[in-house]
Amino acid sequence: MANHLLDFLNYLKYEKGSSGNTVSNYETDIEQFYEYMRGPEKRPVAIENISHTDIRGFIAHLSRLGLKKSSTQRKLASIRSFYKYLYREGIVEKNPAKLVASPKQDKPQPEILSVDDAVLLVEAPQGGGLGPLRDSAILETFYSSGLRISEVEGLNREDIDLDAGIVAVLGKGGKERKVPLGSKAADSIREYLDALDNTMTPAGMPEHPGKRPVFLNKMGGRLGVRGIRRVVENYSRTKCLPGHVTPHTLRHTFATHMLEAGTDLRTIQEMLGHASLSTTQKYTHLNIDRLMEVYDKSHPRALDAVPETGEESGDK
Repeated sequence: MANHLLDFLNYLKYEKGSSGNTVSNYETDIEQFYEYMRGPEKRPVAIENISHTDIRGFIAHLSRLGLKKSSTQRKLASIRSFYKYLYREGIVEKNPAKLVASPKQDKPQPEILSVDDAVLLVEAPQGGGLGPLRDSAILETFYSSGLRISEVEGLNREDIDLDAGIVAVLGKGGKERKVPLGSKAADSIREYLDALDNTMTPAGMPEHPGKRPVFLNKMGGRLGVRGIRRVVENYSRTKCLPGHVTPHTLRHTFATHMLEAGTDLRTIQEMLGHASLSTTQKYTHLNIDRLMEVYDKSHPRALDAVPETGEESGDK
């Protein structure tokens, strides 16, 4: 084993030009696997006799140790590369690691704001100046309609019917959809556009052939993605909101609050512009997690301690 590993590490270093850190990681991973195979009694193990079942056992062992799945994937990749080298060199007849599936990465749950924090954020811009009015309209639009940041950037005046409370957006794949626009968002956009039209004289208005952007920067051009993201993040920091709040946080927050209010999943899918319902279903899981948390804290049969009164809870 030791000689084969040394040859492999030299191959990585001198033939593939791998960095010292990469070579060191391979060495650590493979040595850890070999020590697992030797067991507590430190028995000798013939490298050509190791099977895919052994490697699966090692992956399960790492899982029991609580190792992150990303780290487990790296170790499996190291073993695969090692056996690929051994197979190419004729040292083993097959690569058993090819038969071992990589552990699936846990998908992180999307961050969301509470209703109170969401309201605190959208009401953060203060003052009647053009900047605060624009920022208020941006925040209200995100929370009201759950749009992507690129969709907010691309909004034109022709896309919005403020009286009907409808906004038409061009989503992924060039698909257009119409999304409801809440009354507060519509009022906020109307107030901003009125102030914008009164502030900028016709001679000073930038030319936008065929399209009139809704949200403008200080130069009178369309406000870009970076500028929009900065609006959200700056007001989030001002209000000391938890976590790293981004435009996508507001999109997740919109969807979760709609689900909690009783909106069906198919409607949320249409509003978000998801091609597949499975993409929208992550909000169901998130909602269940939150319901379970409330249940565990509230239901008498879920509490660790018996209520002090000793009375059973029930409908009166």
